[in-house]
Amino acid sequence: MARILVLGAGFAGLWAALGAARKRDEIGARAANTEILVVDRNAYHSIRVRNYEVDLGDVALPLQGLLDPVGVRHVVAEVAAIDPAKREVVVRTGSGAGTLTYDRLVLTTGSELVRPPVPGLAAHGFDVDTFEAAMRLDAHLAALGKQLPPQARSTVAVVGAGFTGIEVAAEMPAKLAHAGISGDHRVILIDPNPVVGATFGAHGRPVIEEALAALGVESRLNVRVSAVGADSITLDSGEIIPAATVVWCGGMRASPLAALLPVKHDALGRIAVDHYMRAEGLDGVFAAGDVATCLIDGEHPTVMSCQFARPMGRFAGHNVVADLFGEPLLPLDIDWYVTVLDLGAWGALYTTGWDREVHTSGAAAKLTKQTINQQRIYPPRDGDRAALLAAAAPTIQTAPPTRK
Repeated sequence: MARILVLGAGFAGLWAALGAARKRDEIGARAANTEILVVDRNAYHSIRVRNYEVDLGDVALPLQGLLDPVGVRHVVAEVAAIDPAKREVVVRTGSGAGTLTYDRLVLTTGSELVRPPVPGLAAHGFDVDTFEAAMRLDAHLAALGKQLPPQARSTVAVVGAGFTGIEVAAEMPAKLAHAGISGDHRVILIDPNPVVGATFGAHGRPVIEEALAALGVESRLNVRVSAVGADSITLDSGEIIPAATVVWCGGMRASPLAALLPVKHDALGRIAVDHYMRAEGLDGVFAAGDVATCLIDGEHPTVMSCQFARPMGRFAGHNVVADLFGEPLLPLDIDWYVTVLDLGAWGALYTTGWDREVHTSGAAAKLTKQTINQQRIYPPRDGDRAALLAAAAPTIQTAPPTRK
């Protein structure tokens, strides 16, 4: 029995597994006995991009309901090592370590938050990098909401004014209200850059600044964090801000597993793949999502986002089975790029193109964002085998429409 091993069940991994199951069905009898095995540290698929939101009740989807209907096995384990020469992967579970062999490998272990050695960050900082981390933040805020609200308890410092940091800061007033911390609270966005949302350029930044001002979000720019305490954050400017909550959103880097592979890595630690999602320089290895990079339109590298991870996963899953059985592979080319940035109660910002021209903003863009976060990026959840396989077809979605 041949085995296709998929490491990771995030946006790329889930769709790689479903895409592989779809192609296995398409080939028929020759591929029927091929095992598709998913390894992830969790027993669920995380809608990770929603971790900043107030309601986290629908962001962890059990893998059983997504993979069992299409005949994909899944195990909960940590990946400890990958040996592409031997085609082996070492995993660790609660009962110990073991080795899994494979005929083809799909690496989709994603990315993780960059956590620099700032004094006190590990002990006192919060983040929204994982579902567990987001739940921990919510529990912390709920506990604060049951106490008297002195300045430190009602102040949240968000470090990193990029995409995630802006969304966290913009949503934080609603999260504080939900936790029972209303009225005179402060949200402060901190970044070493001279502007908020540096990558949004001249088109989007004025919209972001308007929204944050309307939400009462303060900023501290051109500064770095020197230390994080239990009830304060210290900046290299010398300012000490009383804050019982520090949310770190200081950038992303590819999964450390990518560094174990004997290939070149880009500045974010990602491995290069071709348009078939084959890892360059590694026989029998495919990769997709945040752990991989390619010039998706021949000019621009993929971005760490579900916008790219999901189609990369679908094509990787299709192609890994096609490769195993000597069938033609399909190239992935994506000729459009958008961003839809949630700006909390103010609305959202929808930009198009790599120069991020403003398409819509405010309430109209918010409806688009809600459609993306609550519908577009979800797999079918009714356990219908045909619907799951159909959703995994190696096709490219059109850009999200403007909702009015």
